[in-house]
Amino acid sequence: MNAPPPPAAPDPSFEPPSHVGRPTQEELNWAMGAHLAGLLGCLVVVGSVVGPLVVWLVKKEESEFVADQALEALNFQITVFLLTLVCLVLTLCVVGVFLLFPLLVADLVLTIMAAVAASRGERYRYPFSMRLIR
Repeated sequence: MNAPPPPAAPDPSFEPPSHVGRPTQEELNWAMGAHLAGLLGCLVVVGSVVGPLVVWLVKKEESEFVADQALEALNFQITVFLLTLVCLVLTLCVVGVFLLFPLLVADLVLTIMAAVAASRGERYRYPFSMRLIR
């Protein structure tokens, strides 16, 4: 019976890349940008959805972290957009006026929290978001 050869000793000069297991600075910037792109809704009606969508489409094959955060931002902004439409319809019976302002404040605060978390390399999950795109 032949015994298997002993495992080779690890090469002491081998050093794994420093970014293995964590996103690079460029990935952190793209992920943060995906969240902040949701604020484009302040300028353009559907801009809140278009910004994260563009980041996701451009970077989904290059970085798993950026794709994850862009998809999270996209789903959240779609949710906020749909809730905004509901609030606008409810303004006809005055209720929507009282719901719209807190919704927009929550959008702003949660988007900034998500951008800060993404800039630190954390995978942020919004507290309320419909997972429409996977």
